[in-house]
This record gives sequence, C-alpha cells and structure tokens, in this order.
Amino acid sequence: MRHAWYQQLSGLALEASKAALADSVPALSVDGHSIATFAGGCFWGIELAFQRVPGVVATGTGYTQGHVAEPSYQEVCSGTTGHTEAIQVHFKPNEVSYEDLLKVFWERIDPLMENGQGGDRGTQYRTGIYTHTDAQHRAALQSREIEQKKYSRPIMTEIKPAKVFWPAEVSHQGYLWKGGRFGSAQSAAKGCTDPIRCYG
Repeated sequence: MRHAWYQQLSGLALEASKAALADSVPALSVDGHSIATFAGGCFWGIELAFQRVPGVVATGTGYTQGHVAEPSYQEVCSGTTGHTEAIQVHFKPNEVSYEDLLKVFWERIDPLMENGQGGDRGTQYRTGIYTHTDAQHRAALQSREIEQKKYSRPIMTEIKPAKVFWPAEVSHQGYLWKGGRFGSAQSAAKGCTDPIRCYG
C-alpha cells in the first residue's frame, strides 16, 4: 500500500479501496446496491449533486481510467497518470433508476468541453460515464444520443467500461458538505435544490 491515508477511509471510499487493491470492478456494493461511476470535472460539486438524489445511498470521490495504482491527488493533477477525477455512487434501482442518474449527470456538466469543466483544464477533468454492466452501457449510449440532439457540436463526454476506481484522499470525501474551501457547509439533504458552490 503506497499511501497511509487509505487506512483512514470509511464508508464507500473504504469499500472502493478494498475493491481497487484487489483489482476488482464490482457492479454491486457489499450491501447489494447498484454502483455507477461518473466523471464531471472537479469531483467536489458533482458528488454533492448526486448525494442529494433520493435513492442514492452513498457517494465517494476518486480517480479512474488511469494506468497508475493508488494515485494521489497531486499525481492525477499532473496529468501524467491518465486518470480523471470521478465519483462513485451506490444507489437503489427501485428508488432511482440509472437513467435518472444519467439525467442528473448531463444537467451538471458542459458536455461540449474537452478535457475540462468550468475553469478547470486538463485530462484529469474530462467528463465520462463509466459503466459497470451491459445494461448501463446501453443506457449511457442512448442518453448521449438524446443529449447530442440538443447541440450542433459533438459531445466530448466519453463512455467506457468502468475500470478500477481508486478512492481520493480523506480530505476530498464529502468535501462540500463538510465545509469546502471556505468552511461554509452545503446541504447534502435529499431533494435539496440549493445552488452548489463548486469550491465551497
């Protein structure tokens, strides 16, 4: 284990670390919930958006689609590891469908921007949908086709099978509802529609 902070993780992040260290990409959590993985630029804001969705039971930030084991935030931000900042979601399909999660995702991002979102630039901020099952993959492709009809320029969001999801450092987990950069906590309550301040 490269990083001692892995031992400080809890919840979804701890579960994800065990799967990653075993080189596993599960489709179900240990509690039997479905798993979805999305990349929408900086992972702080998109994590909070999904945490507010009824039927989502857990979220966690991390790094995926890269070629370095146990990457750190600094390594990912260097743009040399191939990873993108991402979130993983555990959800109850009988309460929120994968298609509904896809709608939340598209509403949160600018799909026309390549390798970036907002003021963040670099391959680590590219957008993506990383699928855990064939059904998720079909749904993701269909949703992108529907979304593409809204634009004359091509959507840059990639859709690929999920790879190992390496959890981010403890400080990045639940960043915005813990207080964010300015110590002003934002609500993670289900159904909350308060505007999300991406950096706190």
